[in-house]
Amino acid sequence: METTEILDFIETFRKTSGWNRVPPEKALRSDLAGLEMFAPPLAGTAAANDPSFLLLKSREAVGPQFLIPREWLPGARSVVSFFLPFTSRVREANGKSGPEPAPEWLHGRIEGQEFIDRLSRALVEHLREAGGDAVSPAVDPRFASCTGRNTVFRDQNGTPLPVTFTSNWSERHVAFVCGLGTFGLSKGLITSLGVAGRFGSVITSFPLVPDNVVPEDLYGNCTLCGECAAKCPAGAISPEKGKDHVLCSEYLGLMKEKHSPRYGCGKCQTGVPCEKGIPAKRQR
Repeated sequence: METTEILDFIETFRKTSGWNRVPPEKALRSDLAGLEMFAPPLAGTAAANDPSFLLLKSREAVGPQFLIPREWLPGARSVVSFFLPFTSRVREANGKSGPEPAPEWLHGRIEGQEFIDRLSRALVEHLREAGGDAVSPAVDPRFASCTGRNTVFRDQNGTPLPVTFTSNWSERHVAFVCGLGTFGLSKGLITSLGVAGRFGSVITSFPLVPDNVVPEDLYGNCTLCGECAAKCPAGAISPEKGKDHVLCSEYLGLMKEKHSPRYGCGKCQTGVPCEKGIPAKRQR
């Protein structure tokens, strides 16, 4: 098994499964029936024992509730992170839709995540059929997240951990370790295909050849131009203070009330220099 085989599987699933298009019965407008949500993927591989995964347990990264690869899968040898960028139609619609998410983006956020969940489960099954073992934490029953003020994580003694807006497996941080990019001011991960898209990952017992280079600079691909802050309708991003997760969450809550069962925003990811690639460094 090689990483290229996994990437080929992801691309074939994207193109042929049918789940990468909005079902007519779910389309928010008639012209959105059959909308293709994701473009071709990007992938990176890290060894399961890469020391950078252990660093994600620090409070400055994900937090002590983060489970390293071998806590998810005893005998884990490799971690593959993949990024699926949104298609130009999804990105451009959201960049032009004003302060609220475009219908195309709402589909990409909800039906798009459903596609990634299906892909992740299919990839796990594919790896098992190939003779290895695998798990995709985001669709595993043990996955847990906290997106509000209430703590849902406890240490080994049962004491509540004072963590919020986090989870026990962070796709963005795992993608960072797997060498797919660096963070931006909005806390999104800027890859070679940009920031506008969704991540997924799989842990496997196959000893894949690592191709990751963990960036020394957490924000190496970000120019700190501040355009994501200017685009944020919640005022949740600032060059001085970074991202306020509470303000962001509150705005997403408003969007969910208005567009239920869908929600989303993505304004910090579209109509900005890092939308579909790594922005050029500004002259100082």
